[in-house]
Amino acid sequence: MNLAQHPDTLDRIAAAYALGTLRGGARRRFEAMSRKHAAVRAAALVWQTRLSAMTELQEQAAPSPAVWTRIGNLVQADKEILQMRGKRSPVTQPAGAADVARAGWLRSLTLWRGAALAGVVATVLALVTGATVREQMGAQIAALRTQLQAAPQIAYVAVLQDEKSAASMLVTFDPKNNTLVLQRVGSYHEAGDKSLQLWALPPAGGPRSLGVLGQDRVLRLTAAEGDVQHVPTLAISLEPKGGVPGAGGPTGPVLFKGSLIQKEI
Repeated sequence: MNLAQHPDTLDRIAAAYALGTLRGGARRRFEAMSRKHAAVRAAALVWQTRLSAMTELQEQAAPSPAVWTRIGNLVQADKEILQMRGKRSPVTQPAGAADVARAGWLRSLTLWRGAALAGVVATVLALVTGATVREQMGAQIAALRTQLQAAPQIAYVAVLQDEKSAASMLVTFDPKNNTLVLQRVGSYHEAGDKSLQLWALPPAGGPRSLGVLGQDRVLRLTAAEGDVQHVPTLAISLEPKGGVPGAGGPTGPVLFKGSLIQKEI
């Protein structure tokens, strides 16, 4: 199956890949396909970017002090019952086989009472822990829902590659906020006296500058949807510090280039 032609399926598989639930041969086939198809590689990078801020572990929650109070009360009540039974027993016991049998029975009784008490404690802890986990899960789900609602819309995606076809820059466009987001995924870093400049390469006419990039790993540029709509290709050139006027096109070498894909989902 050509996943690039089935955007719904591609999005679900890319999400499973980023979450780590895609395993075995399916994961290896997806990775092999991502090396051949820019759209597949872009979908995986988009989901990895979405989930990168959601991987922190929740802090451990200690049981409520009331739980330990109830456990202490159960232990104390058990001790008092054993003391009362001890007072009811005769001070002296006749020696013999009956005493040995009675002592063995009492030891067995104590063992079973201890096991029962441990079961009660485990049950109480399980109930309290389960309630705590449900509360944490509910709060986490609500937080994730809020994050997803506030997450940017991604209408266009491009993976810009170098001359060796290695991914170097992930570009996404958010029409809701009129923002181009560029994330460096390669190891290239320009010199201090140079700047990277992003260009739209429309099917007709010359290149149009979309902005000059800083040296941060994640960069944001303001752009309207009309600036990228119907643009098949994006490119990044190496220019003098501060970039060059957009009307003249690139003056330095084009380092990265890739197709701009409009998402259907």
